[in-house]
Amino acid sequence: MAQHFGQEDVNKYRKFKKVDGATYRRVNQFLRKRTYITAREWAIARLCTDFRTRNGAEMTFIGQHLPELVPFMEETYTAQAVNQARDSFKKKVYKSGATFFYGAMCGFFTPEELDDLLFEASEVARFLLEVERSSLDVDEEIDIEDRISEVMRSVGEAAAALMKAREERKELEDQVLLEKVTEGEKEPEYAGEPEGEAREKESAPVETDQPGETIGP
Repeated sequence: MAQHFGQEDVNKYRKFKKVDGATYRRVNQFLRKRTYITAREWAIARLCTDFRTRNGAEMTFIGQHLPELVPFMEETYTAQAVNQARDSFKKKVYKSGATFFYGAMCGFFTPEELDDLLFEASEVARFLLEVERSSLDVDEEIDIEDRISEVMRSVGEAAAALMKAREERKELEDQVLLEKVTEGEKEPEYAGEPEGEAREKESAPVETDQPGETIGP
């Protein structure tokens, strides 16, 4: 990894030559049809990867030489502007990742649809790498695909476990509700005469064997 970069590195940089002559607006439209990033974020993300030292990306160097490094970028950037574009790219990747994994884990997509989705996404990514003239070694590409496959297997297992837990919880809730309804329909047990009726019977006069004689009030 380089310690610093100079004009020689700028002169031999050959990325983005396939879009040489294209305006920023055209490149932005091209990206918007395929991704959520802008042309500015695409360029800065690539440059922060290519011009990285042990202390991080050379943001000042990138900003000063931006029009020389990327054909469709017309103005220089401050280090702060480079950092803002870098952070914007990073946040969009995080949000896109969270959206994708939610769609995978909530059961919205079938396993076959997830396979198709991953294939299409990888094709777009390869296309962008080809356009910017970046390349991956065969072993590196295989390693990345293996890691993605492993993550997707974990996602599938987690999604299945989550759906099973939801079904079990729903069955338990239904059982509890059914028991409550059943108990509510049972007739109350006989608990004797109401207190008022018992008191009336106690205070009522009782006839004796003698004519006209009663006991009680």
